Amino acid sequence: MPRPRKSLISLTDTPYYHCVSRCVRRAFLCGKDKFTGQCYEHRRQWVEDRLLRLAAVFAIDICAFAVMSNHTHVVLHVNREAALGWSTKEVLVRWHKLHQGTLLTRRFVHEKETSAMSAVEHNAVEKIADIYRQRLHDISWFMRSLNEYIARQANKEDKCSGRFWEGRFKSQALLDETSLAACMAYVDLNPVRARMAKTPEQSNHTSIQKRISAAKSNRQPASLLSFAGNPRKDMPIGLPFRLEEYLQLVEETGRHFHPRKRGTIISNQPILKRAGLNSVDWNWLVASIETEFTTTICAPLIMRKLDKRGYQDTA
Repeated sequence: MPRPRKSLISLTDTPYYHCVSRCVRRAFLCGKDKFTGQCYEHRRQWVEDRLLRLAAVFAIDICAFAVMSNHTHVVLHVNREAALGWSTKEVLVRWHKLHQGTLLTRRFVHEKETSAMSAVEHNAVEKIADIYRQRLHDISWFMRSLNEYIARQANKEDKCSGRFWEGRFKSQALLDETSLAACMAYVDLNPVRARMAKTPEQSNHTSIQKRISAAKSNRQPASLLSFAGNPRKDMPIGLPFRLEEYLQLVEETGRHFHPRKRGTIISNQPILKRAGLNSVDWNWLVASIETEFTTTICAPLIMRKLDKRGYQDTA
């Protein structure tokens, strides 16, 4: 029996989550339907555009994403502190970018209307804004805003109705730096593993392509959560490793997924050294994100699974 979503997502344990949504129909979310010959490739851009739009509204950052033929992957970071710091007006303005709100909330965002509202009306708006604030850092609401929008667009294009996605999205809590890095690499390399692209930079509609493109201009994409460097005291909000080491790690991991390409994981990679993993362990971990792990991924669980299977290097 599926576990309640509230039992799978705990911001006191981690702000990082891997979410997967799969299409229920034979007709693809994206790609080309070999039975009808109809091409749905343009839907990849629908998903990417919607993801980035939601990230600009919610207090939820995108760490990694990949839009595949019949499913989507996204690694999210919940910034609850940012949502709690928003004013009532900012909460309402953000919410109204996606939803109509109520008559009172629409009046409140206009200064002339606000001054004419009574104390009772102001109090009512504050209570509504508190509900919206909670939703704006809620992963379930984020994924709902993504999947319902895409389903409506696809149903309209297909001239049909009914369920578009298998059901609720699958989520995995990423409890430490190792699981976060491995899951991001897994997501970024999905097109390479599926032989849809030869290299990460050729993987369209992925976060790794956006990061590589921005890195060529010595910057990081504003639409994605930035790399803040290796873990340290008073660390700013951002991914807990360096951009350069992550891009190199993805490149070398991608070579492992393509046996015809030369190259192996560099043994002295900082992420691997901090995690206490060798290249064999790392390759197994990235390949096993969905098959070996259910709702949580963390270093102790990884080590237990490696010990059980005899993957760890005991030398």
